[in-house]
Amino acid sequence: MSIEKELKERSGNACELCATADGLSVYVVPPKAGDSAEECVLVCNTCKAQLENPEQVDANHWRCLNDSMWNTEPAVQVVVYRMLRQLSSEGWPADLLDMMYMEDDTAKWAKAMEESESIAKHVDTNGVELQAGDSVVLIKDLKVKGTSMVAKRGTAVRRISLVADNPEHIEGKVDGQRIVILTKFVKKS
Repeated sequence: MSIEKELKERSGNACELCATADGLSVYVVPPKAGDSAEECVLVCNTCKAQLENPEQVDANHWRCLNDSMWNTEPAVQVVVYRMLRQLSSEGWPADLLDMMYMEDDTAKWAKAMEESESIAKHVDTNGVELQAGDSVVLIKDLKVKGTSMVAKRGTAVRRISLVADNPEHIEGKVDGQRIVILTKFVKKS
């Protein structure tokens, strides 16, 4: 049986996070490889997009975690825990985190990404930590590879995205074009 088929059977053919039945796909819960259904969750397109792009998170969409936090599947519990932690500044997720229970192995899996994220932080030229959605200013003229464009010193780049696997890179739009920028050439504004 395929992983997707197994997940559909496990979830009753609905998103395991928000219970939507449309646009379902498999989401591999990091840092697992996704070799089995136990390492994956079945999610809708909305949940998947927000899981993969933390800067696009809509806190109101995730109120569904109030129900899905009680799911007995470890992979679902891990995703719920991580989203609640990510949204903890909203207030209501902190209450849910206090009520949430996970077995020790599941809690270790859920916290595995926190440990790796704390090691690799995105920092600007002054050592100030950058977060997704921050605004930065270029501190030198940068030639954009593959184009004739030069991003000028002093250009503001708003609502940056962090490159997950490289703490020296961020992404942002300059003159309407999305580019990758080295963090050593920006300062937080």
